[in-house]
Amino acid sequence: MAYLVHTAHPQFVSLWLSAVGWVLTAVTLGLIQWRVWQVADLTFITSGVAWVGIWRVCFYSHTLVTSGFRVMYCQNMALSDAFTPPEVATAQVLTLIGLVVGFCGNAAAVYALRNVYFGLEKQTPIRCAFAVAGTLCLLSAVCFLIPLLWNLNSVVTNQTIAFPSNFHMPPAPVTQNAGAGIGVGIVGSFMMIVSGVIFIFYRFPVKVGPRVEPPCPEARHFDGSSVGTLSLPCPTDPGDSLNNSQAMDNPAFHSDEHL
Repeated sequence: MAYLVHTAHPQFVSLWLSAVGWVLTAVTLGLIQWRVWQVADLTFITSGVAWVGIWRVCFYSHTLVTSGFRVMYCQNMALSDAFTPPEVATAQVLTLIGLVVGFCGNAAAVYALRNVYFGLEKQTPIRCAFAVAGTLCLLSAVCFLIPLLWNLNSVVTNQTIAFPSNFHMPPAPVTQNAGAGIGVGIVGSFMMIVSGVIFIFYRFPVKVGPRVEPPCPEARHFDGSSVGTLSLPCPTDPGDSLNNSQAMDNPAFHSDEHL
């Protein structure tokens, strides 16, 4: 059984990075703070701030209250509504696709790491699983980044939305800025990109053949007859034998010094 755990430490960290990124992108779907509108008319929007998400529009009001909310009034935006802007409609579709694709990418990474930690010696399943995990994570990040950046561009250019009358929203805000939903989604998508790249660049270790040691020379008499192998250890490098020969003391030399 091959020991491969040491080869997948970056991928193990990447799995946690991908999981956190996927959770952040999932949180993005439920946040209404994608686009924050500052309005001047306080007749219904008493706080002067309205939040435009990809599923609904909400604001605090003392005159209008939605059932289930104490001081908040919300209206849902559907994909089939004529007033729904294209960036919001795209976000409703791509974010759901990205959420499913990201989950599949994390599942593929778990399967690949399972094969690594259980010592699967076949290279193909591990490499394919990591490649699939990386590709799905990158695809999930792209599915989130497209609507996130599109909505961010709408905020920067101060795009308006023609809400129906029952929304009690002005046709255009005084100012608008990006909310926490866009920021959280971009951070989660970036984490998915980093983890996907790490998954794809996994390399299976190269097997090294056994090392062949040179045979030790035999000791011979002056007449050429063999007396067996030398009892001294055989040097594996010519430089080692040179060092060993230079390090040996000559007893005859020491005896001549005492004369």
